[in-house]
Order: sequence, then structure tokens, then C-alpha cells
Amino acid sequence: MTLTLPELPYAYDSLGPYMSAETLEFHHDKHHNAYVVNGNKLLEETNLKEKTLEEIVEGSWEQELTGLFNNSAQHWNHIEFWKMMSPKGGGKIPSELEKKIIEDFESADKFKATFCEAGATQFGSGWAWLVLNDNGKLEVTKTANGENPLIHGGHALLGCDVWEHSYYIDYRNARPDYLKAFVDNLINWEYVAERFNNAK
Repeated sequence: MTLTLPELPYAYDSLGPYMSAETLEFHHDKHHNAYVVNGNKLLEETNLKEKTLEEIVEGSWEQELTGLFNNSAQHWNHIEFWKMMSPKGGGKIPSELEKKIIEDFESADKFKATFCEAGATQFGSGWAWLVLNDNGKLEVTKTANGENPLIHGGHALLGCDVWEHSYYIDYRNARPDYLKAFVDNLINWEYVAERFNNAK
């Protein structure tokens, strides 16, 4: 397959004031596009050209094709990241997912605090995730750089990019403020619930 930069599912200025148009323009048009361009170049040199994106991510990890993995994994991460946010984000969690979050984290507020802590304590660049494990339990995890739950045996329901380019224009070095804004105002809970239902 050829890696292709998707269009954002909303206007650049529609996530404000929590994520600015300037951040989205740089993040999507420059950073995400670079993963696509570089990934396509590296893909040509492998036996993974006819595979799906998920297979490329997993195959490049298994074959230790570091450059291809970094770019293809970040491409997958960002495709999902854009859809995990919404101009109408935050608000009430759909009932079935909320019930599961309360079952595994005691409360939605405790989940949010755990998720924010994971993102804030990820050293350097990386991601915070809400994952449904094969044992049926929800777990908050964090990964370095472009790593994601695909290669660690989990089903990613929600991810937040904590690379500096995701928040520095708007929040400077206050990563915890960015994470709080993300969980309170940007999460597309309908999409997260859809991923939850598909992963069960």
C-alpha cells in the first residue's frame, strides 16, 4: 500500500481554544506529512509494500526496520489521534464505556487522572493510551516515541500525543495543562466507544 495523509475531520480552527489552528497546521501538514513521505520511501525497500498499515507497523517492528517502524507507526498513531478528538469533545462518556471505565478505574475522574499522569510522566517524546487488553480489562499505558499498543498486544481505544510539537505552541512546557485540556474538552468519546465496541 501507499501511505496517504488523511484530511483532518474538522477545520484547523475548530479545536480552539484548547488546540490552536497553528498547532494543527504544523502538526498535521508538516509533522504527520513527513511521516507519510519518509515512510513511503522506506517502504519501497521492503517486502511489506502490499501489506495493510497495521501489518506494516507490526512487520517493521518484528524485522527491526527502525526507520520504517518509526514513520509507519506514527502515521497510524496520528490517523487515530485526529479521529479521537472533536470540536464537540469532552462531555458525557457513552454509558457502556463509562460503566467499563468505572469498573476498571473506580470512576471516570480517576481514569482521567491516571491518563494525565501517564502522559505527564512519559519521559521525552511518546504517547499516553487507554487500552483494552486481551483479558478484557482496561488499562492506561504509555509508550516512547512512535510505539503503540499494536506491537504490545493491546487494543488502543484512546491515545494522546505528548511529543512537544503537539502542544508547545499553545502550552509551552506545561504538558500537564495540555493533557487536562485534552481529557476535559477534546476527546471524541463517541469514537472511543466505537473502538471499544469493535475491540470486545
